Amino acid sequence: MKITVIGSGYVGLVTGICFSEFGFNVTCTDKDPEKISNLNKGIIPIYEPGLENLAISNKKNDRLNFTTDLDSSISSADVIFIAVGTPTSKKDEGRADLRYVYEVADHIANNLSGYTVVVTKSTVPVGTSNEIEKRIREKNPQAKFSVVSNPEFLREGSAVNDFMKPNRVIIGVGDEKAQAVMKELYRPLYRLETPLMFTTRQTAELIKYASNAFLATKITFINEIANLCEMVDADVQEVAKGMGLDHRIGSKFLNAGPGYGGSCFPKDTKALIQTAKYHGQKLKIVEQVDRVNEERKKLMIDKIVSAFQGVAGKTIAILGLTFKPNTDDMRDAISLYIIPELEKMGATCRIFDPQLKSEAKQYFSQATICDDAYHTMKEADGVVFLTEWSVFRGLDVTHIESLLKQGIIVDLRNIYHPNNFSDSRLTYHSVGRAIKKPIKKRATLSLFKKDKKKAAV
Repeated sequence: MKITVIGSGYVGLVTGICFSEFGFNVTCTDKDPEKISNLNKGIIPIYEPGLENLAISNKKNDRLNFTTDLDSSISSADVIFIAVGTPTSKKDEGRADLRYVYEVADHIANNLSGYTVVVTKSTVPVGTSNEIEKRIREKNPQAKFSVVSNPEFLREGSAVNDFMKPNRVIIGVGDEKAQAVMKELYRPLYRLETPLMFTTRQTAELIKYASNAFLATKITFINEIANLCEMVDADVQEVAKGMGLDHRIGSKFLNAGPGYGGSCFPKDTKALIQTAKYHGQKLKIVEQVDRVNEERKKLMIDKIVSAFQGVAGKTIAILGLTFKPNTDDMRDAISLYIIPELEKMGATCRIFDPQLKSEAKQYFSQATICDDAYHTMKEADGVVFLTEWSVFRGLDVTHIESLLKQGIIVDLRNIYHPNNFSDSRLTYHSVGRAIKKPIKKRATLSLFKKDKKKAAV
């Protein structure tokens, strides 16, 4: 079976490379000649653990090809995956911009040869697969094809594992022939007993949006609870743990922080809201989730400003720029909001991210880019953790204390526990927990000397 993946971005590359690892002959296409040239050299344009090794291995075994020749890739394919971007529309607030999807559909219509299954892998609003089928039929009435919705559920940073060992595979089909092809396509997952759920195309499209909206709701819910924890001197991590032990709730996505970002949750919640409005419905919970997440950005700024007692003239070390660890994705990253706002208020920012190094300059032109975490904190008044990279979890507290002029730590990801700083003079601020006050070492030493003198007498 020959597979063509149109769009060599994040979803397209993971999909194509992993299918080639299953043993299929895969061609990944893109209209960017430089990207394709680099891919043929083994240079992957995104950071995703394990993906580069799979690409090199399967290309070496002639199961994986990269090309800009879209026409021949379409005509020779048994299955075509549409994996182009669906960003939020700039013209129509919140709606998904489907122009790239429809451009591809038109191109497919003009180049189909023999029976082909056309699969939407891009995240698209309900009804898009029907529209793709309509466009292809209008342009090529003689074409033999089926349109399928097969939404992706990949987590950046663990996408290869998610594809190779998924929780479930959702497939929206309209005929038995297409269903048989999709069963064969995912047959390599048989031994893992991965659930394959076949449903209508509209249902499959909605499952994707509903899933992301629900996960975004869990994140926003625990962030609201974190605000209350700070007021009543409770620990949000213990609250989340206690909640998560209930199997009906589960522990996933109950980590308090600065809100959700990335390529999916922000745009997908907005697109779902707009889809509902188009059909005369209001998704009040999802609308509130979107609103609260936007407000949380400002709340995080307020937390930082309060911790530093004003940021004007202060030097602030920022650790972590990407929206989550184990990726180089900057889409809707909290750093894109926090850093410019701090600079507007008169702060000087020193920044570091393990994956985004020299490239950081294109996002933060005024900030000083540093070599590592300790270099970033040198001569800074305090440090703000924005991304929970593993490399930040074991930093030496004594060394941090020697580097920071004011000893302020603002941990927006709760990487540490307040007890980690119990013997230091650092002031630790986290999310959903009481502030850790610095101990007064000098006062303790003075008292000790006085007692020693009395004892001598």
